[in-house]
Amino acid sequence: MQSNATAGDPYAVTHIWNQNFAMDRPWHGPYYHQNYGQPLALVVPPTAHMRQTLSWGVSQNLMYPVHHQYGRNANYPGAAAPGSFYATPGWPSHTDQFGVYYVRGPW
Repeated sequence: MQSNATAGDPYAVTHIWNQNFAMDRPWHGPYYHQNYGQPLALVVPPTAHMRQTLSWGVSQNLMYPVHHQYGRNANYPGAAAPGSFYATPGWPSHTDQFGVYYVRGPW
């Protein structure tokens, strides 16, 4: 009896999930970077798949996937009109409040 072996790509499903997520949602959150007045994209290697967020006080240290990938069709002058985002609070309590968001580099 002969059996056929098939090889699948275990990351293909994750790649499609990331593409679908990125098509429907913005790459940034609700805060802007204080030096630019817009959210700041922190470009990470294309092989990076997870990011960690830290919170002060009660521990809320969480891991999230990095869905968005850097493309060459960036809009100008930024992510949205000035005034569309929140400033970093005087007493920030979470790393997401600094306006820096992870985006994977191009393949």
